[in-house]
Amino acid sequence: MSTWQHLRDLKLSQYRDAAGGWGKVSHRADAARLRTDREMTIPVRSTQKGETATKAAGELDRLSRNYQYIHGECGLIRTTLESLAADLEGPQRKLKQALEDAEAFKFTVNGDGSVTYPPPVWKDGTPATVLSGAPAPGKSSAGPLMPLAPGAGGGTARAGAPVPYLPGDGEGGGNPNKAMAEDIAERIASAVREAGEIDARYASMLRKLKAPAGLDVTDDMLIDAAEDMRAVRKTVAGHLDEKKIPCGKSPAENRKWWDGLTDEQRDEYATLYPAQIGALDGLPSEVRDTSNRIVLAETRAQFAQEYERLGPEPPQYVRGGGPPSAVVNPAWQQWQRAGGVRVRDLLKGMDDIQARLDASGVPGPNGKPGLPQAYLLGFDTKGLGHAIIANGNPDRADNTAVYVPGTGARLANAGGDIKRMTDTWQEAHAQAPDKTTSTITWIGYDAPQNVLTDSPSPSYAHDSAPRLNTFLEGLQTARSGSDVCKSSSHTTVIAHSYGTTVVGAATKEHHIAAHDIVVAGSPGMLVGDASDLGVGSKHVWSEAAGDDPVPYVGRQFLGGEKWGVQHYHGVPYNAGYITTIPSDEAFGGHRMDVDTSGHSGYWDEGSVSLQNQGAVVVGKYGDVKEDK
Repeated sequence: MSTWQHLRDLKLSQYRDAAGGWGKVSHRADAARLRTDREMTIPVRSTQKGETATKAAGELDRLSRNYQYIHGECGLIRTTLESLAADLEGPQRKLKQALEDAEAFKFTVNGDGSVTYPPPVWKDGTPATVLSGAPAPGKSSAGPLMPLAPGAGGGTARAGAPVPYLPGDGEGGGNPNKAMAEDIAERIASAVREAGEIDARYASMLRKLKAPAGLDVTDDMLIDAAEDMRAVRKTVAGHLDEKKIPCGKSPAENRKWWDGLTDEQRDEYATLYPAQIGALDGLPSEVRDTSNRIVLAETRAQFAQEYERLGPEPPQYVRGGGPPSAVVNPAWQQWQRAGGVRVRDLLKGMDDIQARLDASGVPGPNGKPGLPQAYLLGFDTKGLGHAIIANGNPDRADNTAVYVPGTGARLANAGGDIKRMTDTWQEAHAQAPDKTTSTITWIGYDAPQNVLTDSPSPSYAHDSAPRLNTFLEGLQTARSGSDVCKSSSHTTVIAHSYGTTVVGAATKEHHIAAHDIVVAGSPGMLVGDASDLGVGSKHVWSEAAGDDPVPYVGRQFLGGEKWGVQHYHGVPYNAGYITTIPSDEAFGGHRMDVDTSGHSGYWDEGSVSLQNQGAVVVGKYGDVKEDK
């Protein structure tokens, strides 16, 4: 801001109008991405086959990525311009106040910012330019200003070297207008200086918000976008405060905060703090999905670049020693210490998520319908990494199933857990094609990773139970409020292995926001009876393959105690307290037929095990085949 005249005449509304224009572009780009995915890409993938269809779908994917990139970058420009206007309000207000004061005192503000002031005057307007001592004849000493000392007339004040007014000995003194003029000149200079600093800071930021020409959104562009986001956050910290985003609040409180924002504020928060907004339970799934896709794309690009920097993974084992045997390769150890294994594993998990996002509309095997739109409801790389992926929008689904995986669950292994829920969606859709279904993979907790040392401990379940409860409540809040009884969607929690222990701990910690609970291969749920789970024993369903060792081994660590059991697996039994798990008759839930083997076969395509789960998800309880 070069002069005070520029600052005075600056129309901040023009910056806000420009910000609004960029905001519209950002909003429309996100809407265009959604239309491209839903109305173009999914129909092409679900109805067309062949090389041409595959190429067309690939081009649409590229278009979708472009829209996503435009949405994020234009959103940053909008927020920067809005913040620029807000920051300039202060110095402009300061300048205008100084100019108003100058006018009130009848001072002249010169082009260079200096202020010309007159000598003081008597009440009748006559300049008081004479005398020291008694007043001039006919003049009252009660005038607004004391008579001047000799030489104390008018002049010009400039900022930078103010000289304070020192009164005389009581019979006269200097010109008090001088001190006032110097104060005004200093305020003018300060306002212009402050505006100039703001202008320079924002100009530098806006110059960075550029994209190279071309149609491909490259990893370098995404990494640059992430850097832009961090830089804009720092620049606009006073305009859009991250601390106002709820942290540790309930889904209902999160939603109340979100609903209290204007549309513009929501867009600004979603593009400037996508990780925080994407993690807020209770917000609409479309909002979380849009934010988390930004985080996934930028994080994936950063990890891909880091993986490339580390170089190819060396063989983990080489032959050495005498006689030769397999030994750990020192080169691999060094690669691992540099973060190679972690980067590789997390990148694999991100690729699996992206593959599911890109698979919307892809038909299932054996003529099954195309998968619905995928929604990324949660994502981060903290620790072992977490992800929440929905098949279909749970906010509008008639039936919703949330899958809680067990030991070994983490971002690196997301692919298998995602497939289990796509298979469950296919089965549920086949049984109730007239209803909308959403199946969700919830890798939202820190699961035990070692069967022998970690899984026997219930601490992982107790630590994770609040997260599961909050997520389930968030689904209800996003639909119709926090009361599950008022929800129009039938919700089923499906859990496997240690995930069933997490569900058990969640029911002990809080009333779980679900209608049915299905467990497979459960080692125990920390409760002794199905009625303890809070959904009613008629809505608790268990599967356990005959050769699955986990239920038998796990019961001694994770089972629950029950008193007064009369029969144990059909045999009369009464021995006081016993330890029960869901697959026990004494547990009191439904024991479903299982035609699969082992600990991981419960989602085999075409199996009775999977069909039973699908029947519960869509509420067709009469179609469930139970173990007699």
